[in-house]
Amino acid sequence: MLLVIQPGLRKVGEKRRFVGKFKYSPFNSLLFLYIIYCNFIKEYIMEEVKNFIKECGAYFLATVDGDEPKVRPFGTIEIFEGKLYIQTGKSKNVSKQIQKNGKVQLCAMNKAGNKWLRLSGTLVRDDRREPKVHMLEAYPELKRMYSPDDENTEVLYFKDATATFCSFTEPPHTVKF
Repeated sequence: MLLVIQPGLRKVGEKRRFVGKFKYSPFNSLLFLYIIYCNFIKEYIMEEVKNFIKECGAYFLATVDGDEPKVRPFGTIEIFEGKLYIQTGKSKNVSKQIQKNGKVQLCAMNKAGNKWLRLSGTLVRDDRREPKVHMLEAYPELKRMYSPDDENTEVLYFKDATATFCSFTEPPHTVKF
């Protein structure tokens, strides 16, 4: 739900106009602020998750192939349009496994070896060109193998994600986005 306020000058005495079904009321103002606050928190959490994974340098992505677990190292992680993305190639087995069952988990451990992150969720393919360009700009070394216009480049975003930050010395901290 998005509440959009029409910009522009008003005549003296003219009331504010809102686009949509919403009319001005204290409740709607609070609801609007709450929506902004929730989006801010979601973006902050995603940024925290992304930064931790990037500091680790690599993470391991687990998928399922039939009834067998499959785990492999990955290195790409980016936020684009408010979603957390990874990148792979459509020709790889990991892509085929994700298309059959999008539920995955990744795990990353910091370089000191005392903190780690588990991120579970459903990966959703995004075939648009813009997120591919964004990912390849963030990881220019991938441009040797991938192009936003080829049929192989695949970007996927996390949906219904749960991230658990763990440590040997602190209780786990779980967040959802």
